[in-house]
Amino acid sequence: MQQDILIVAALLLSVVVLVPTVFFAIECLAGSTGERSQPPRQNGRRPKVAVLVPAHNEELQIIDTLHSIQSQMRDGDRLVVVADNCTDLTASLAREAGADVIVRFDPVRRGKGYALDAGVNYLGLLPPDVVVVIDADCWLEPGALDNLAYMTAATGRPVQSRYLMVAPQDESINLAVSEFAFLLKNRIRPLGLARFGLPAQLTGSGMAFPWATLRDAALANGNLVEDMKLGLDLARAGHAPIFCDAAAVSSRFPYSKKGLETQASRWNAGRFALTAHLFSTLLDVNTLRSRAYLALVVDALIPPLTLLTALLLLSLLAAVPLATSGIAILPLAISIISILAFDIALSVVWWRHGRRTLPMHAMVDIPGYMFRKLRLYPRHILQAGGAAWIRTDRNRNH
Repeated sequence: MQQDILIVAALLLSVVVLVPTVFFAIECLAGSTGERSQPPRQNGRRPKVAVLVPAHNEELQIIDTLHSIQSQMRDGDRLVVVADNCTDLTASLAREAGADVIVRFDPVRRGKGYALDAGVNYLGLLPPDVVVVIDADCWLEPGALDNLAYMTAATGRPVQSRYLMVAPQDESINLAVSEFAFLLKNRIRPLGLARFGLPAQLTGSGMAFPWATLRDAALANGNLVEDMKLGLDLARAGHAPIFCDAAAVSSRFPYSKKGLETQASRWNAGRFALTAHLFSTLLDVNTLRSRAYLALVVDALIPPLTLLTALLLLSLLAAVPLATSGIAILPLAISIISILAFDIALSVVWWRHGRRTLPMHAMVDIPGYMFRKLRLYPRHILQAGGAAWIRTDRNRNH
């Protein structure tokens, strides 16, 4: 009886890990092969754009961000900053830079979702064709605003730019592994989904929406991964976002380990909080009827890279004793297939896209990176119910 329980447990673990690993591998391989995506055609009148910048205590970055946006704006475009529960100079600096500024104070209803809702209500007085959301610590690469505007108008769907993070120029900590993980999540995997005609997750900054779509969206919430939730909600309503690799938006990682941990804590706590809801949606027959929504749900359920690696090793460790003792070979076979698929996918992505970001000599940092991440996961799970908008610490003096 005990032996049967061990076999079932090992088999179940290997299968549970196999499913997200296979989806992960397919996304990575598809995103690393095929022709390079082309910018959208820029025929006819460029839609009028309102750029919405939600900001919480971003006085250190806000000016550079606004100048980057303004350099790509055209006649008739608008720039709106929502200074949400700020205790610094964000609002005054944004006004001096020429942006329309909404100052919002609400100690209870805090979060990016509430800031976006306030901005959309303000824009409703004079609606634009397209609304583009840019975080207050980002900059636009050349042509990004035009590419987002044209693709959104041409498709009538939300559009997610290629949003990547880079290490600060004077970095004091090694961020090569973090950069590669971000590249994998925010570019390669969305490209892979796009190769199959599937939608993309909203990843936070560089998001563009047709006015009618954003106007009717339920934005006012304090969810820690409000962007991913918004994309999933829109996909369920029939407005699945698409990926635009030609529009690039960039940001820098925090300068300190404290800032990195704060950022990771917010993202992972939000992801874990959303996971239970996503599992329940798989039991809903309406999810299975919507190819676009189902694809995004499955993609969102793929664990973070470090956690997926740990689960692969755990399934292998559970299967090896059963196989070596002659009790059961199937769990080990499934685990090996999962690990091979994972390793092949990562190797192809690294060879095609990641060698500059993660050079060979930097791979010695991978075990330490994984250990730091795994050490923080229990705390992130316990924080999964939190909803505070905590500014990432980007102070250089650490």
